[in-house]
Amino acid sequence: MRKAKVLFKEQEAGILKQLDNGFFTFQYHPSWIGDGSKPSISLTLPKTEKVYESEFLFPFFYNMLPEGSNKQVVCKLNRIDQTDYFGLLLTTAKNDTIGAVTVLKAEDNE
Repeated sequence: MRKAKVLFKEQEAGILKQLDNGFFTFQYHPSWIGDGSKPSISLTLPKTEKVYESEFLFPFFYNMLPEGSNKQVVCKLNRIDQTDYFGLLLTTAKNDTIGAVTVLKAEDNE
């Protein structure tokens, strides 16, 4: 299993996971849900206590990935398989994104 912290304006909003079976989950932190001033990170992932589950990387996160020749260069330089969307997201969405959301690798003990 791989985990990533999802930050909104540098504040941790939730956790994105890729499970060993390849499926993905996203869950907001209870503190984020409980604070009425904190927005959803996406219209497709509204604030709720439920765990979002998907067979594929959620479209919101998938749309953060580079495409075309940019994707090829990033994958080659970082030795990432072009179909490893989670790895690509961890590599590219940690500091250079459009918008307020960034994605950072989470440690296993978190």
